[in-house]
Order: sequence, then C-alpha cells, then structure tokens
Amino acid sequence: MLPEATLDQARSLLAQMDAKGMTLATAESCTGGLIAAALTAIAGSSSVVMAGFVTYANDAKQKMVGVRPETLAAHGAVSEDVAREMADGARVRAGVSLALSCTGIAGPGGATPGKPVGLVFIGCAREGAPTLVERHVFPGDRAAVRAATVAAALDLAARRIAGA
Repeated sequence: MLPEATLDQARSLLAQMDAKGMTLATAESCTGGLIAAALTAIAGSSSVVMAGFVTYANDAKQKMVGVRPETLAAHGAVSEDVAREMADGARVRAGVSLALSCTGIAGPGGATPGKPVGLVFIGCAREGAPTLVERHVFPGDRAAVRAATVAAALDLAARRIAGA
C-alpha cells in the first residue's frame, strides 16, 4: 500500500501532464515498478502513463531501454550515466514526452566502497530538453529507501513539467 501523500503527488503529476497533453513512461530498477504503481493507482492514469519498464538486471537495462554495455562496465548499474541512459531509452522506446528512471541500492546488502545503501540516481528525460539526473542518499531500511525514491521521482517530474 502506498502512502496517501505519494498518491496525492501522483494525482497532481498526472493532472499536470494531462493538462499539457503529455505522456509518461518509467524505467525502474531499485523500485521494481513502484513509480508506475503509484501512477496507475490513480483512475484515469491511462491517458498519461504509456509504459513501465522494470529493468532490475543489467541485461534487462540493455535489452529493454538501451543502456550501453560500456556504460555499465565503466560506471556500474548504480550511476548517473545509467540513470540517464535508462530515462532516455524509456522515453524513446515508449514514444512519450517524459520518462522517469531510477537505479540504486535499496539494501540491506549491496553496498560497495563509494556506493552506500540508500544511494539512488533518478533520471528525468523530457522531449526537447536535456535529461536531468539527481543523486540521493536516502536513510532507512529497504522499504523506506524505495518509498523515498518514488516520492523524489514524482517530485522531479513535477518540477520538470513546471519548467524547473
């Protein structure tokens, strides 16, 4: 069950996008589809949400949204570069005006030197504009990191639509 505040964010984002005739896709790793779930929990979301890619494995990132093997080799799956390629690939492959991506370490394991549990990169690709990627380190357990990622992704998209 998603928090009501997250559903409110999703509702607001969908209304913003619908008013502008925009469409959306997601490419998710560490959230496993929770961003798409938050959006599609709202009745009428099908006028905006076109696709959701869950690209948990590196192979899926490459095949489904076009992340380059050399990017994964050079930077690792949890990186700004991979988040950018995920967002760009989802936008192009789904044929939408905006795409969100996320890749991170939700925990409790998986941390490496320089990449702690809670590290998440969120990408936002908008047609006709440079792709933005935000780096976050969210506190808490796996559920908290994933929930914070969803909220931050929805916030990034809303700011992007508003012109920020």
